[in-house]
Amino acid sequence: MELETVIYDKRDQIGLIRFNRPQVLNAQNRQLVFDFLSALKAVADDTDIRAVIIKGEGRAFCSGDDLSEEHELSSMEEGLKTIETLQETTRVLMRMSKPVIAAVHGYALGAGCEWAMNCDIRIAAEGTQFGFPETSVGMTVTNAGTKMLPLLIGLARAKELIYTGQRIDAALAEKWGLVNRVVPLESLEETAFAMAEKMVKNSFLSIALSKKALNQGVYLGFEDVLEREAQDIALVVQTLEAAARFKTALAKIKDKE
Repeated sequence: MELETVIYDKRDQIGLIRFNRPQVLNAQNRQLVFDFLSALKAVADDTDIRAVIIKGEGRAFCSGDDLSEEHELSSMEEGLKTIETLQETTRVLMRMSKPVIAAVHGYALGAGCEWAMNCDIRIAAEGTQFGFPETSVGMTVTNAGTKMLPLLIGLARAKELIYTGQRIDAALAEKWGLVNRVVPLESLEETAFAMAEKMVKNSFLSIALSKKALNQGVYLGFEDVLEREAQDIALVVQTLEAAARFKTALAKIKDKE
């Protein structure tokens, strides 16, 4: 699949999407938004892919909006179309049944940080800078960032980051819960693929149901969550894969006895 600003390829059962505007630290412009959405839809529809990794080429994951382009929008209609496409990337990212890992380095600012938060897991290279510069340039946070950031780091810290526009480094991002783990830059891709490979070995249906339950469960009441979990269990236990995996696990237990 050939795109202008995004590289999409596959390694066995793992899809790899790379932002490819390294000359501007992968700043988000209209073409990047449209290309990213195309790549996301392709990976979501590819039945061979069981996990996805998103990263950036060059020195950054994504440094936020390309401000030089913001001033070139020819009409409000064109601007709204770009925003609608931008928001659709979030819908596809969060609704696809496959787990998505963000391998983040350099800068994850604005839309870059928001896209990372849309992923299921965030692995950051040491020294990576995170932040939301929107308020400093008269913009506002998009991509469900105003929902995801408080869920990850708490409302007070989310307000602090967005209101001040300050940046935090990877170490503090990990401490606050914005990222899952921090690794040396040279280990970033290897760590992401190692985690994806662990996911690929597990039940695809179980992960898909778990992702949906987790994403929806934070908004549901206690009883609704219990009911949803019971429905998922009733579904998976009927599959041949579950029976085979249970049989294998039981055999391993008996071998240890």
